[in-house]
Amino acid sequence: MLDQPGGLGGLGGEDQPARNLRGECRGRGHGQQPFGNHRSGPEDPGGRQCHRRLRQIPSGQTGHHPNHHPRQGQHRGPGGERGLAAGQCESRAPQVGAAVSRAPRANGGYRIVRLVSGAHSVHSLAEAETFHPVVGPVAEAEALYVRQLHLVDRFRQTTEEFVVWDVGLGAAANPVTFLRAAAEVPGRIRVLSFDHTLEPLEFALRNVEHLDYLKGYEEPLRRLLREHHAGFQAGCPRVQWSVRVHDFPSLLQQREVEDFPKPHVIMFDAFSPAKNPAMWTRPLFSRIFQLLDPHRPCALPTYSRSTLLRVTLLLAGFFVGVGHATGEKEQTTIAANSLALVQQPLDRRWLERAMA
Repeated sequence: MLDQPGGLGGLGGEDQPARNLRGECRGRGHGQQPFGNHRSGPEDPGGRQCHRRLRQIPSGQTGHHPNHHPRQGQHRGPGGERGLAAGQCESRAPQVGAAVSRAPRANGGYRIVRLVSGAHSVHSLAEAETFHPVVGPVAEAEALYVRQLHLVDRFRQTTEEFVVWDVGLGAAANPVTFLRAAAEVPGRIRVLSFDHTLEPLEFALRNVEHLDYLKGYEEPLRRLLREHHAGFQAGCPRVQWSVRVHDFPSLLQQREVEDFPKPHVIMFDAFSPAKNPAMWTRPLFSRIFQLLDPHRPCALPTYSRSTLLRVTLLLAGFFVGVGHATGEKEQTTIAANSLALVQQPLDRRWLERAMA
């Protein structure tokens, strides 16, 4: 088992990060049988031990052969090599295969791990954190973003380009899960991803047989790696996907962000504050709120249920509510610039408890 890093503290001033925003520990597995031996992680605010119960698959070899590429030919990509004319609609999204045929390839910074749910995900050795722990990449993305925000219905009802900000590209699970769900709806989707490195995606594309949500999207994602932009047909929708490789808090302070397309949804999936505190500050969320179009409803869900995070989002200007459960986490957090997008707003009783 891999330990969940700790990090407790209080809500600081304008330039201080909101600490303990993830004290609940994403990978907690109470009531589950652990795989093999494990050590206790830090305690959460309720006094319970946080554990990450996952099993590391033998890596076979470290690094990767320079001539190796993920298998091709079994799954056609969204438009594939031949492409599709704008407006042409494939009847179905690229299909996902379930077979795992060989040991995953590791490199110096990442490893494929098997989660309690049986799904596979990417583990960052440097950060000692696992992407989408417990339930896996697809299940978490579906619960936190696609179903909770009714993204497919919102996209269907939008006559303009539907804009997604993907904060924390990682191994691309969140945008790809949405694209698959929306594959039968004609329209235009623009994804703008942000991350400080593309190494997780590069690693994931070398292990597609274990991360089967990527199957069928290999070619556009490789173009995204090479060119930082890919245009392609994903079933019915026409997709324009760009990535900005930059320190996100610093990028938000640059003038160019004023010209970024205004989002309908923000998939906020940064590493925990213990490892990435600069991503969880009041100034950062305030800047995001300032960049939104007040006439375009936009929601920002995230996996944390921390009181301090919710206070930070409220102070930044958002409407804030209780988000849907995901995996073993009974609730998450959703913020929005429109109250209509928050199904269960925080009430006065919550505020009284928070200020007690």
